[in-house]
Amino acid sequence: MPKPVILVTGASSGFGLMTARALAEAGHTVYASMRETVGRNAPRVAEVAAWSTEKGLDLRSVELDVQSDASAEAGIARILKEAGQLDVIVHNAGHMVFGPAEAFTPDQFIQQYDVNVLGAQRVNRAALPALRRQGKGLLVWVGSSSTRGGTPPFLAPYFAAKAAMDSLAVSYASELARWGIETTIMVPGAFTKGTNHFAHSGTPSDTARAAEYEAGPYAGVADKALKGLAALEPADADPAEVAREIVRVVGTPFGKRPFRVHVDPSQDGAEVVNGVADRMRREIFRNIGLEDLLHPAVVG
Repeated sequence: MPKPVILVTGASSGFGLMTARALAEAGHTVYASMRETVGRNAPRVAEVAAWSTEKGLDLRSVELDVQSDASAEAGIARILKEAGQLDVIVHNAGHMVFGPAEAFTPDQFIQQYDVNVLGAQRVNRAALPALRRQGKGLLVWVGSSSTRGGTPPFLAPYFAAKAAMDSLAVSYASELARWGIETTIMVPGAFTKGTNHFAHSGTPSDTARAAEYEAGPYAGVADKALKGLAALEPADADPAEVAREIVRVVGTPFGKRPFRVHVDPSQDGAEVVNGVADRMRREIFRNIGLEDLLHPAVVG
């Protein structure tokens, strides 16, 4: 029986790279997607190849810019041509920004939605026809506890985009169930160490307006928010646990995979709120006579 073929988007660093390696170590054929594989990320491509050879594992890199329809189509086409199948997509590509919401331009908000929401949509449109023909597959969406948990200030564009991504994932879950395609939403908390999320976060374009916040009544709030998040995080918090949970979900038998998995050492409350929201979703589907859409169908 052929090994499952898995695509992890945004796998040049952080959760993506951790997940791609962990899945390869679990024995899967894994494509770590990234953009600029012959440019800025060429060293990362070489590292992936060297790691794969050294470990004797099947981890490959693939050019895929989630902000480009053509790149998403080409990346998926290459995987299908090389591997002959695609079984799991891990929607991980994303970008964080930090600063007062007012100081971000509309174009910056568009950029956040383009990477964190439309990027997944581009990959889905390129890949789902093949998964639907197979009659079996799995989408893993790497969301954020910020969509329903504690929401500290100055992360509004990122929080809004992640909330939109979560809603998209929930809707896709029921629309793909009869095609035999499962959904799991991974919900990491605010890991302030061990990834480059906070270190590489974007800043507002309108620096003058941002300065008004820092000089006015919100002086010191940004620093306090970041330090407060770091203080809430247990000393042993390990972002690699997100990758390990994704490996566990992929290895779980078809039909038994969880709809959501929370990995939040700081316990910001998202698990409680999501529990209520997901219960109401189940009740609505039962009430409208579509309860079967809550579970993937066995096709073929």
